Amino acid sequence: QVELRESGGGLVQAGGSLRLSCAAPGRTFRNYNMGWFRQAPGKEREFVAVINWSGSIIHYSDSVKGRFTISRDNAANLVALQMNSLKPEDTAAYYCAKGSVHARGWFSIYDYDRWGQGTQVTVSS
Repeated sequence: QVELRESGGGLVQAGGSLRLSCAAPGRTFRNYNMGWFRQAPGKEREFVAVINWSGSIIHYSDSVKGRFTISRDNAANLVALQMNSLKPEDTAAYYCAKGSVHARGWFSIYDYDRWGQGTQVTVSS
């Protein structure tokens, strides 16, 4: 099994930046799509960004497009999410996820079969 670990969350003022990282110590996820999701209190987990195994295909949710950048380094077994121009509505727990080989798409939680524990991002106004 691929165990995922997120890091980089924290408290930031609106307009600030954070960089989240996702690692899989001792494992590799270089052959899989990798996604980021987020979940705010009382809300469903929602898609944020996805990158395919080679980095040639990337998708973002409309709410983060132009502000967030997903990237991956397969040699280092890392996936990152650079978040700029943060807004209070970006406040949530952010989760890294590994794409399932049985995935039918990019954007549903059911297209992913391994999840990290999450890292909290809080944006103050």
